[in-house]
Amino acid sequence: MNDIAIQAERLSKLYRIGALQRFNTLRDQMMHGVKDLFRRNGRSRSESNTIWALKDVSFEVKRGEVVGIIGRNGAGKSTLLKILSRVTEPTSGQAKIYGRVGSLLEVGTGFHSELTGRENIYMNGALLGMTKREIDGRFDDIVSFAEVERFIDTPVKRYSSGMYMRLAFAVAAHLQTELLLVDEVLAVGDAAFQKKCLGKMGEAAHQGRTVLFVSHNMGAVETLCTSAMWIEQGMIVRRGSADRTVRAYLKSAESGVASPQRPWDRSGSGQAQIAAVRLLDADGNPRDTFSMGETIVVEYTVEFYRPFDVIELSLDISRSDIGMQVVHISNQDSDLALEDVPQGTRRFRVEIPDCLLFPNAYDISLWVGCHEMKLDYVEDLLRFSIVQSAAARRTTPLYPELGVYYVPSVWMEK
Repeated sequence: MNDIAIQAERLSKLYRIGALQRFNTLRDQMMHGVKDLFRRNGRSRSESNTIWALKDVSFEVKRGEVVGIIGRNGAGKSTLLKILSRVTEPTSGQAKIYGRVGSLLEVGTGFHSELTGRENIYMNGALLGMTKREIDGRFDDIVSFAEVERFIDTPVKRYSSGMYMRLAFAVAAHLQTELLLVDEVLAVGDAAFQKKCLGKMGEAAHQGRTVLFVSHNMGAVETLCTSAMWIEQGMIVRRGSADRTVRAYLKSAESGVASPQRPWDRSGSGQAQIAAVRLLDADGNPRDTFSMGETIVVEYTVEFYRPFDVIELSLDISRSDIGMQVVHISNQDSDLALEDVPQGTRRFRVEIPDCLLFPNAYDISLWVGCHEMKLDYVEDLLRFSIVQSAAARRTTPLYPELGVYYVPSVWMEK
C-alpha cells in the first residue's frame, strides 16, 4: 500500500437540478422568498431533477504516476478532481489520498479575493501544513514564474484573469505537495503560458510527484502522461496507457453532417451550391479530431443548376485561432478532370493522406468554380482539431507558434 497515492472506491456524486439550495445572505433570502412565492402561486413550476455526475468510479493511482483524465464536456472529469481536492463531498463512496495535495481547478478556488498575491501564497502554503521557512524558500520562484512581481502586494480581486491564473498555477506547482491535480483551466492562458505550465508539469512528473491532469489537449496527454483514464457519463470507459486510451477516445469522436444554409457563409453566382459536407477518417468513420499523420477525408455534395463545360473545385484550410489560411488544394492537383458536367447532383471525396499539420484547431472552406468564375464559396464549413502523436518523433509538445506543418527530417553528426 506504500506505493499508492490515490485510492478511490465506488465514488458517486449526485446533483439535484432545480432543488432548493442553502441561502445565507439577505439577497439570497429575498431571492428564495420571491421564488417560493411564485411556486405557491403556480406561476413557476420547476420539478427537481437529478443527475449522476459520477457513478461508482473506482481506481488506484500509484506514486509518481502521471494520469491524464479525458472525456467530453460534462463527463464528470472536473467533479472527480473536486472530490479528490476536498472541494466537494461525494454522495457515496470514498477516496483515500496519501500525501499533501496541490490543486488548480476553476478560477477562484483556493484564493481569497480580498488578500494580496503575497498573502494568498502564504495562506495556501499554511493550509498545506508548510512552515513559513518552507514557503520563503519557494516564494521567489513562485512570483517569478507567475510574472506578477509588480502586483504581488495588490489584492488578487484586481488581477486580470491571466495574472490570476499565472499565480494560481505557480502556487499549485511550486508548493511542496506529493500530488498535483490540474483541471483544464490552462486553456484560459495564451500559448506561451500553456507552454510554460506544461513544461512545469513535466518537471513535476520527472521529480516523482503524482499528477492528475484533466485536458482536452490530447497531444499534451500523450506527451506528459504515463497513463490515461477516459470518463464518459460519470463512469470510467477505459483505463490504460496514454496513447492507446487517447486513440480509443478519438476513434469514438463523431461529427455530424454540415449543411450550409446561412447566407453570410457563402458567396458566388448561385448557379451551383454545396449542399452537405462531412469529415471522415480513412475507415469512413465521422470524426472531428485527428492525430498527426492520419488521413483526413472530406466528402461533400454539390447541386449544379445548369450544365457546365468545366468545373474547378478547391479546398482551403485555415487556422481557427488567427484565421490564417495554411492549405490550398484543388482537383487540378490530381487526376480528377471535371468536364461536360450536366445539371444535377454530384458527390466528391477529397483525401489528405498523412496530414502533418501542427496541433491546433482548423476550419475548412470549399470553393466551386467555372473558368475561375466563383459559383459557390462557403467559408468555415467544418472545424477539426489536430493533436500531437508519435508521427512527430519529438517527445516535447509542438506549439502553433513554432510552425504550421511538421516536416520529417534526418539529423546526423559528421
